[in-house]
Amino acid sequence: MTPIITVAYLSVLACAVFVLVRWPRLPMRGESPVGLFTLIALLFTAGLDMGLVMLPLSEFPVYEEDGAFAFTNALAVEFGMWGPLVWLMYFVATFYFVAIEPKLKLFEIPLVKWVYNLTVIATCSFTCYLFMTSLPGYAPEMSQTAIWVLVVVVIGAAVISSGNMNVMKWLAIISSYGFGTLAFTALAMIAFVYSRVGMSDFVGNVGLLMDYFRHLPRFSTPINDYHEFYLFWWFAWSIMIGQFVARFVGGLNTWQLALAMVFLPAVPLGLWFCVLFVYHQGSIAIPGWLNWFMIGVGVVFVINSLDSLIRLYSANLGWSRENLGDRRYYPLHFAMQLGLVAAYMFTPFEIHWVGLTVAGLYGVIYVMLIMKMGKLKGLSAEPALRA
Repeated sequence: MTPIITVAYLSVLACAVFVLVRWPRLPMRGESPVGLFTLIALLFTAGLDMGLVMLPLSEFPVYEEDGAFAFTNALAVEFGMWGPLVWLMYFVATFYFVAIEPKLKLFEIPLVKWVYNLTVIATCSFTCYLFMTSLPGYAPEMSQTAIWVLVVVVIGAAVISSGNMNVMKWLAIISSYGFGTLAFTALAMIAFVYSRVGMSDFVGNVGLLMDYFRHLPRFSTPINDYHEFYLFWWFAWSIMIGQFVARFVGGLNTWQLALAMVFLPAVPLGLWFCVLFVYHQGSIAIPGWLNWFMIGVGVVFVINSLDSLIRLYSANLGWSRENLGDRRYYPLHFAMQLGLVAAYMFTPFEIHWVGLTVAGLYGVIYVMLIMKMGKLKGLSAEPALRA
């Protein structure tokens, strides 16, 4: 699968460059525009999941021991797994759904529509599965039964939230503040509680993180199997996050949208990883209360990811709350997501398959775009477009 994901990923990055050169000042406006802060909150919480909160501390030692990452430090590697090149994929997909899809309607072609939305459904449930499998490392005292109960609660909360757009927006904003509070609290612990470490360690880690940019080309192709897994993971997310975010873009030009989507999320990501790396370097055990705070923020992130994607595919397929009514909407999506989590847990079903399907979908869209480029000749002259 390595050649496939390599070609697919490089193609998307090339598309980002092409879009920024060809249409840098094209006004972007979705059908439900919001302010910049709300847009970034929706992007940040929909485009990430609990892995942001719960995976880094377990991954730092892996990166330090793996010779494939010897060219840089573990902090730069972690940032590379989640960093700007990933968000550039989201930007490309968002641009497509704001500016191009309304003209070409390629995702309304029945086969494309069904394949795409099946990948959305499968990726949605993978978020919950990943949370379930990562939780024992942070809460070893939780039994498997308790974890399943929590998963059921998370899925139920996400399905309920997906039925109300106002709840989704506020949940995204609240979780963004929650993440900020978590990062500040962890940093304050470094500054005022742990005597053997201090703020100088945090500042030094910012310098270590910058090494990512020095080795940026290395992260544009799979470094090893684990990095390849991440690339397939982000590929599986990219189109659906782009379509979801496109609805809320509020009048930014193309270059402004790229800047907002690529660099604004990268700042809190990088600072959070720098904080966690201090704990890793000092072999500091996370206090129980802070550990549960992290789990709580992770739970909210999972709900945010699930509800945005459930709302997305339900609208695309006509399975929305408005169309089905409460009695069918809530049981349908709850049973579907719980069943797919079980499929990830108990069958050979893997996210790689979904990512591979999305990569193939990109290829199909590229071919159809080339065939229909004539319809885009007047794009730069239009004052605003609707998602």
